[in-house]
Amino acid sequence: MTAESTLHARVVVRRGAFVLDAEIEARPGRIVAVVGPNGAGKSTLLDAIAGLLMPDEGRVAIGDRVLTDAATGRRVRPEHRSVGLLGQDPLVFPHLSALENVAFGPRSSGTSARDARRAAATWLEAVGLADLADRRPDALSGGQRQRVALARALAPRPAVVLLDEPFAQLDVRTAAELRDLVREQVRRTGTAAVLVTHDLVDALTLADHVVVLHDGRVVEEGDVLAVLTDPAHPFTAALAGVNLVVGTMSDGALVGPGGVVVPCGPDAPPPGSRAQVTFAPAAVRVGAAGWETRVVDVENGATGVRVRTTADVVVDLAPAAAAALDLRVGSPLRLAVDPGDVRVRPAPPA
Repeated sequence: MTAESTLHARVVVRRGAFVLDAEIEARPGRIVAVVGPNGAGKSTLLDAIAGLLMPDEGRVAIGDRVLTDAATGRRVRPEHRSVGLLGQDPLVFPHLSALENVAFGPRSSGTSARDARRAAATWLEAVGLADLADRRPDALSGGQRQRVALARALAPRPAVVLLDEPFAQLDVRTAAELRDLVREQVRRTGTAAVLVTHDLVDALTLADHVVVLHDGRVVEEGDVLAVLTDPAHPFTAALAGVNLVVGTMSDGALVGPGGVVVPCGPDAPPPGSRAQVTFAPAAVRVGAAGWETRVVDVENGATGVRVRTTADVVVDLAPAAAAALDLRVGSPLRLAVDPGDVRVRPAPPA
């Protein structure tokens, strides 16, 4: 695969009051993660790329090869797109062996039965199932069936593979093994990949680039680490476990909803301007100083206790620190954060 196999998709799909208006690019050998809440348009975007639906506007192309063009009505059939699909349900034929399932794709593209089986055997070896080639899906575990599905999706050598929550139904260990396998095979084959996921681990361990969809729009995108460590949208902040507060600047501090007051240091925007700040829950201090808030809920955290307060500010506390406080719902707290722990930027238009 070369740069000529880069996926470019810009689609507009209208479904009643909902409008998906998104653009995405995926390069060979790289994985683009698409994240967003339920109903954001992630699966609709994949359906448009796969040719399962015709967008109202837009264009889908792999290199110079146009697959969909709403302006001209062009729509290449899904099986002729060189686009593979791997979903959370392994779509394998129950009446065929693992080998014949993987051979199905090459045979459908015109490869001889003997060559297709030879290619399938190579792929089963690549996904660690060479010794299970004769087994049917009902004799395989869920993880093994997903490995067969991955091999079947990649066996026809598609230019693009679409991954729709492929690890959602797997146990933690199997999911980790398959993530490694997907990353290895995408890199090895030079396939461009688009991964739809709700799982932060998927994005962090697999993706080279992340696109955040919200209400049918791309609200931010970029390098995975940069986006997740310094999010600009509330959904991304919640996904990454980072506090994000929008408010108005006053005397070097951001004043947000619920009386939140976050100092922003010497590089603070001018007074009266709208801005937003991000800071980690572990950076928040509980004490006698700071803004007054109240406990909304308390839950287990990664290393102690996570406390959600009014204005949706989250605080991470060590067990001993939490035990010394009255953390009942509705209890008052005072919170503070150091300017050095705060990232400030202009707020997007309301």
